[in-house]
Amino acid sequence: MNAKNLSSLIRRNRGFLVFVVLMVVFRSSFADWNTVPTGSMLPSIVEGDRILVDKLAYDLNVPLTHHSLARFADPQRGDVIIFDSAAANTRLVKRVVGIPGDRVQLIDNRLIVNGIAAQYDGIEETQNAVFANEHLLGITHRVRLSPHLTARANFGPVTVPEGHYFAMGDNRDNSADSRVIGFVPRDEIGGRTQRIVMSLNYENNYVPRSDRFWKRLD
Repeated sequence: MNAKNLSSLIRRNRGFLVFVVLMVVFRSSFADWNTVPTGSMLPSIVEGDRILVDKLAYDLNVPLTHHSLARFADPQRGDVIIFDSAAANTRLVKRVVGIPGDRVQLIDNRLIVNGIAAQYDGIEETQNAVFANEHLLGITHRVRLSPHLTARANFGPVTVPEGHYFAMGDNRDNSADSRVIGFVPRDEIGGRTQRIVMSLNYENNYVPRSDRFWKRLD
């Protein structure tokens, strides 16, 4: 294709090309939606959920990069963050449990931050899991634990360094999180999610889970 034909093709499709560019900019810098393929955030997020990612929660980034043009806020304990992990070589969704300066520890699956131990209630036991409400430092959300203590039930203590965060999955015994990949650098964090847009049941022919549409996360 010569330059003249290429120029003509661009002119004929100018509207579509502008739309594509704007969509790329929007999804890379303002808001995006991600499918969650694993159960590491059970029961808060289940496989097949499509989460809404607020990319302006913390920064305004140059499109398609993690270079911040403006910083609006920093992640807080309890935030569910999306980050491109260099250590794991993939995009991850986890919950912040430790911010810079926090001392984090797990003893028999009980989370302890700055010497304060989490309290648990609303306990439900099944054959394969234990579900409970975790209360710590004013933050409450549901967690999933193994009926038997695993190698990840005890960890630390560690102190979160400046510019980093300690993130964990709500599915405590089935999550490759900061206990495995280490602290999360601030500049890897690309946004926060607080809501599920839609959900498809992978185990039932991708039938939509209507009760999870536009569901707010704890």
